[in-house]
Amino acid sequence: MSTFIGDHTCKVDSKGRILIPSAFKKHMPKILQDRFVIKKDIFEKCLVLYPMDEWERQNKLIRSRINPYNKEQSKFLRNFYRGTAEIVLDSNNRMLIPKRLLEFAGIKKEVILAGQYGKIEIWSRESYEISGEEVKDFPALAEKLMGGSLIDPEEE
Repeated sequence: MSTFIGDHTCKVDSKGRILIPSAFKKHMPKILQDRFVIKKDIFEKCLVLYPMDEWERQNKLIRSRINPYNKEQSKFLRNFYRGTAEIVLDSNNRMLIPKRLLEFAGIKKEVILAGQYGKIEIWSRESYEISGEEVKDFPALAEKLMGGSLIDPEEE
């Protein structure tokens, strides 16, 4: 699984294409560098871009927890996959984002591609700047979530 590092400001061209930063591409295995899945984020007004290997891992996780014959869980599946699209990079490493997804995220001319563990968030510049202001006391949140007993991830 790839870990994407950093925030990158990118331009959106008139056709809705965005260039994938080389800093992100270098963290992916060569075989996975041209196909992605993009979808609306569950919690924020941004988009999430998954390399194909991480998308398959997410699907495996969902299959292990969701019963499509349960009405409530079926609603979850419908909404999780709503608006999802497969993205293939062109020869210039650009991805064409569907217009409906650009509109959902309020993306016009500039975006921030924010690296995370296994995925890249795609934000309008304005929304990304506002989202950074939302967590007023990040040190307290970090202590709450990560300040418990230490577990060595290598031992799991």
